[in-house]
Amino acid sequence: MANSNLAIGVDVGGTKVLGGVVDDTGKILKTLRKDTPKSGGADLNRVVAEVVLELHKEFSTNGVCITAPGFVSSDRKTVLGVPNIVDWDQRNLHSELKELTGLDCVIENDANAAAWGEAKYGAGKGVSHSIILTIGTGIGGGVIMNDELYRGANGCAAEFGHMRIVPDGELCGCGAKGCFERYASGSALMRHTEIEIAADQAQGKELLSLGDGTLAGLKGEHITTAAQGGNKVALKALTITGSYIGQAISSLSVLFDPKVVVIGGGVVDARDLLLGPAQRAMEETMPFFGKHPLPQIVAAKMGNEAGLVGAADLARR
Repeated sequence: MANSNLAIGVDVGGTKVLGGVVDDTGKILKTLRKDTPKSGGADLNRVVAEVVLELHKEFSTNGVCITAPGFVSSDRKTVLGVPNIVDWDQRNLHSELKELTGLDCVIENDANAAAWGEAKYGAGKGVSHSIILTIGTGIGGGVIMNDELYRGANGCAAEFGHMRIVPDGELCGCGAKGCFERYASGSALMRHTEIEIAADQAQGKELLSLGDGTLAGLKGEHITTAAQGGNKVALKALTITGSYIGQAISSLSVLFDPKVVVIGGGVVDARDLLLGPAQRAMEETMPFFGKHPLPQIVAAKMGNEAGLVGAADLARR
């Protein structure tokens, strides 16, 4: 008989398939990783099934949730579209994986799973209404309303990265202009930094020295370290990025009225150097300021484990 306290979460990305067995306290008991086959499609399904079956055989789990980095139908059965995986669009993974594993596997958007992990076990724990922003190469997100994950009519809600915040702004990969992630993602932070380096070459050289001396060798952690040491270029780039985050949060607040906004992803290592400007920009741009209650902006706690833990918990629902 399956252990009702254990579930499997499988985080599928463009390079890896990471599965894990998680108990109902959010503790990961075991993980198993395999490479994502470049051919995607049926080959990827087989790899996912291998991970699920190997973990299920050892732990006799109850519930499986697979995350996909793209749009997932509201019934949690079909991947509607993914940008970085071949031949996974419009596939009913629920039925395909059940045929391969004999188990019911629900499908979930990866950002939703990470949001749920933070809401259930991390920085949003105990809060009934929250928004989670995951800031990496792009921007993902999730909305928790009345202790439930909000997916929208078609399962495509909370794609905050493609909310337009700059009219006629820079062209985004989605085809629209002025998207949030063009201005506040990890990639955007690097672009802001490059502009500031050109404007202050002395401070820019100091920042670049933390890497290999070139822009190509500059990483996000270098910017955080330099900013913590007072480097003006790094501080300015984080301030600009944080300000865009705050502007977006002010709009999201009047839409969803969250009590807490959790910021995740590598950029939160900068803590107050990023969240401070975000807080100030939110207050400066908040409609009905002084009348509309402000949400608390906090850093995520679960790091890279949020998606796996969140997926496993969603398998039980």
